[in-house]
Amino acid sequence: MGYGGSQATIPFGGIDMNFISGSPVISSFTREMEFRRAVSNICDSNGNLLFVTNGVYIADATGDTMQNGSGLNPSVYTSWYPDGLPPHQMNIIVPNPGNTNSYYLFHCTVDDPPGNLLTRYLYYSEIDITANGGLGAITTKNQILLNDTLNAGKLTACKHANGRDWWIICHKGFTNIYLKFLLTPSGLFGPFIQSIGVVRAADAGQAQFSPDGLKFAYYGLIEDLDIFSFDRCTGLLSNPVHVAINDSSSGVGVSFSSNSKFLYVSSLRYVYQFDVSAPNIPASQTTVAVWDGFYSPNPPLGTYFDIAQLAPDGKIYISTGNGTLHLHVINQPDSAGLACDLVQHGVPLPAYNFNSLPNHPNYFLGALAGSPCDTLTSLATEVIINPKLNVFPNPNNGYFTLGFNAQKEVGILEIFDAMGRMVYGEKVAQWSQYKKVDITNLPAGIYYCRIKWEAKVAGVNILKE
Repeated sequence: MGYGGSQATIPFGGIDMNFISGSPVISSFTREMEFRRAVSNICDSNGNLLFVTNGVYIADATGDTMQNGSGLNPSVYTSWYPDGLPPHQMNIIVPNPGNTNSYYLFHCTVDDPPGNLLTRYLYYSEIDITANGGLGAITTKNQILLNDTLNAGKLTACKHANGRDWWIICHKGFTNIYLKFLLTPSGLFGPFIQSIGVVRAADAGQAQFSPDGLKFAYYGLIEDLDIFSFDRCTGLLSNPVHVAINDSSSGVGVSFSSNSKFLYVSSLRYVYQFDVSAPNIPASQTTVAVWDGFYSPNPPLGTYFDIAQLAPDGKIYISTGNGTLHLHVINQPDSAGLACDLVQHGVPLPAYNFNSLPNHPNYFLGALAGSPCDTLTSLATEVIINPKLNVFPNPNNGYFTLGFNAQKEVGILEIFDAMGRMVYGEKVAQWSQYKKVDITNLPAGIYYCRIKWEAKVAGVNILKE
C-alpha cells in the first residue's frame, strides 16, 4: 500500500500491514513501487512476501523489478500510469494447482482511453518463484486469454469444490454475460459463458466471493448491486438478486463477513449491510455508517468510503478514496446492524495511501465437505501428454469434435459431469486424430472429457448449452 519513496520522505512512502501475529502491525518503509487501486501480492505460508504487482510491473521480495517483470498490460492507458493502474481488481494472483513453486497472474488494463472503462484483452502470466535464486521470474508473460469487450477490472477467483482447482471470473461489458475459466493441474480451461443478472455498462466497482465460496457479489457505479449463489463444482451462478442502492453517492466497494452471512456495500458516503441468508435480501439492507465529514489531514482529502477487503484478522478494512492517512475498519463484521462496529478513520497510517487495498481471493478455502465433487480423481497422477484437447465448437449444443495427437494405442474416451460421474464412454481408434461426439441427450452444463491411452491421458472441459 501507499506511495513510493523512502521513510525520509514521509508522509510519502510504502505501507506494510503485517498480520502474521494475528493483529496488524503497520509500518512505513522504503519502496520504489507505487500503487493506485490495482494491487495484488502474495506471501508464503510463513507470511514472507513473495512478489507484488501494481498492474504495470512485478516487484520481487526485495522490491526490485522481478526478472522479466516489466511491461505488463501493454497499452496506451498503462503508459499513462507508470505508478500503478487506477481501477480496482485489474489483477489477481492464483497458485498453480499443479506446481507449488508456480503462480498465475491474471491481469488486464483499460484499452479504450479516455472513453469507457473497457478491457479488450484479459492476460495471464506465469511466475516461477524458484528462478533467479529464489526471487522469482516471469516465465510466460502477457498471454492473451480473451480478446473481447470486457468490463475493466473486477477480476476475482474462488477455489473449486475439490479444494485444489480455481475458478476465475470476469464480466463482458454492456451484457449480462459472465466469463469463467477453470485452472487445474492440466492447465486453463474456458471461457465458460453464462448469461445471468442485469445488463451492465462499463463502470468502476468491485466483485467478491464470500469466504465459503457459495455467494458472489458484483457492485458497480451504474447498475448497483447483484448477489448470486455460486456452485463451486460447476462454476455456475444462480438465484440472482438485484438491489438498487438508492442514495446520491457513487458506489465502489463490497466485502463479505468472515462467516459469509453479511455483505457490506460501500458507496461514497454510506456503508450498508445485507443479510445474504435472509429470504428477502433487499429488505435486510441496514445503514451502518454515514460519512462523518472527516478530512485526513485536511481538505480536500476526505475520508470517504471506497473499496473494501476482508483481512486475515477477520475485520474488514475500507480505503478512503483519497490519498489520506487513514483506513476505516469494521471490527465485528459477523454481527448484525450497528453491532458490526464500523469505526470511521479508525486505522491511522504512517504514510499517504492512494485508496489501495490488495485483491485477494480466499487462499485458505478447502474442499466443500459433502459435495459430490469434494474429492480429487486419479487424473492428477496420470501422465499428461497434451494438457488441452482441441474441441470445436465450445460451447456447443452437444455435438462437438475432439482433436488430439495420434497414438499407437486404442484410446478410451470418458466424459464426466460436474459431480464427477462418468456419463459417456467410447473407444477411440488407434492412430486417429479426431473424434466426433454426441451428448445431446445430456442436460446443459460443464463436462470434463478425457481420452486415455494406457497410462497417457489428455483432457478438456466443454460447455453444453
